[in-house]
Amino acid sequence: MREEIIKETKVLLMEGALGERLKREYSIEFDERIAMASLVYSDKGKQVLIELWSQYIDIARKFNLPLLVTTPTRRANKERVELSQYDDQVIGDNVAVLKEVKASSGIELYIGGLMGCKGDAYTGEGRLTRIEAKEFHSWQIGKFKEAGVDFVYAGIMPVIDEALGVSEAASEIDIPYIISFTIERDGCLIDGTSIYEAIRTIDEQVERKPMCYMTNCVHPSIVLEALSQPCNDKELVRNRFLGIQANTSPLSYAELDGAKDLHTSNPEEFANEMRKLQMNKGLKIFGGCCGTDNNYMELVAKLITR
Repeated sequence: MREEIIKETKVLLMEGALGERLKREYSIEFDERIAMASLVYSDKGKQVLIELWSQYIDIARKFNLPLLVTTPTRRANKERVELSQYDDQVIGDNVAVLKEVKASSGIELYIGGLMGCKGDAYTGEGRLTRIEAKEFHSWQIGKFKEAGVDFVYAGIMPVIDEALGVSEAASEIDIPYIISFTIERDGCLIDGTSIYEAIRTIDEQVERKPMCYMTNCVHPSIVLEALSQPCNDKELVRNRFLGIQANTSPLSYAELDGAKDLHTSNPEEFANEMRKLQMNKGLKIFGGCCGTDNNYMELVAKLITR
């Protein structure tokens, strides 16, 4: 996937929720080590994954939008894979399933290799240093390149050091990538680094920059507030921070983390908040996280293609 695709395309759709829907709608349990990455080895798991991806593909087709979809591999890092019953083919096997989906989709579809931080994405606990992160994440990024993904998607990165280490690894391995931050209302990552400083730091210190920056697992109203903070009201942020995979609750990470019940805003309100990010902040990649489904994403697609 070339960076020019993001720059030159007016708007792109990203998949909505997978994990939360698999639990809530289908009562599917995840592997204790690698979570959803094991589902491709189960007939039911694979079938349901394809069913959910197909719903988002149908929406992209209906509104003539390019679609970004990601492998369910956020927890399939080297350490967790080695502790599991699975082997290092798990990344390639997950990519292979999405390649089958892409081949039959009939739309412009890009496969992202999803990865995450080593520790807690919402508190930063267990964070890695820049050097540790580069070493730790290189294995998974290398496996994504071997498997032939279109880009790597580093989701909910809570601290700048680990995000920078991931960026250095992806830059050296030479694969297109997107960094998606964990951000709060104050416009900062969990470690207090502003979105602007995080983007500036990574862009200045890696040879091959991310294609763009995003956020995920956060309500669009929180992102609008975060981007409106004086520390982030800058041209660099407007040019480089281009996407969101949003959840449907306006609660903070601290309030949501470990919550037993699903908190949601209604689909119309949610879609309108996403539209505000497009109109006021120039975002162009729109996807869903916890609480979303095909109904939410179809409303989003309808509004962002006006």
